[in-house]
Amino acid sequence: MQIDPSQHSVADNYKLLTNLVVPRPIAWVTSLNANGVVNLAPFSFFNAVGANPLYLIISIGLTDSGETKDTARNILAGGEFVVNLVTEELFDAMNISAADFPEGESELEASRLHTAPSVKVKPPRVAESQASMECKLHSSQLLGKNTLVIGEVVMFHVADHLMGPRMHVNNFAPIGRLGSPSVYCRTTDRFDVKRIAYAEWVEGDK
Repeated sequence: MQIDPSQHSVADNYKLLTNLVVPRPIAWVTSLNANGVVNLAPFSFFNAVGANPLYLIISIGLTDSGETKDTARNILAGGEFVVNLVTEELFDAMNISAADFPEGESELEASRLHTAPSVKVKPPRVAESQASMECKLHSSQLLGKNTLVIGEVVMFHVADHLMGPRMHVNNFAPIGRLGSPSVYCRTTDRFDVKRIAYAEWVEGDK
């Protein structure tokens, strides 16, 4: 089947795209408004896009009423934010924070979460999160009705039980976003495969 997005509604295209590009990691973003109130909101149009420098990218859409979201406004004004990762025990709190709270009302309090101080940026991190990344705004771009934010990671916070000489990846199980509107996945069903070298493939294909 061929589907031409120009012949379909924005809503239908969104549903198709978000059902195909899966699973998506969730950026649980803390930011500060001009009055110092902490805003917390999740975004699944999110990923890492570079390791040197360390860059993350988040796409933030408009509110249902067509207004700029608090997170985008705060990041553009303050130039700083924190990406907190969401593991399964934090799902309910994350889901609460996704509600359309009025500006200035704390999603953290509603979600019964706590903050922990950051080191290099002003916005705090979510204390309950097993991993957080402090970010400074590198650049932004208005892409249609989305604000595309590129942040440079300037500090990592990782729970002690996840770290050794290397990160214990099997102990870290963030949830992912699947289809629209409300399908998520666990990341506990895994397999490990060594990347094959071309010479190995040639030898094995004989």
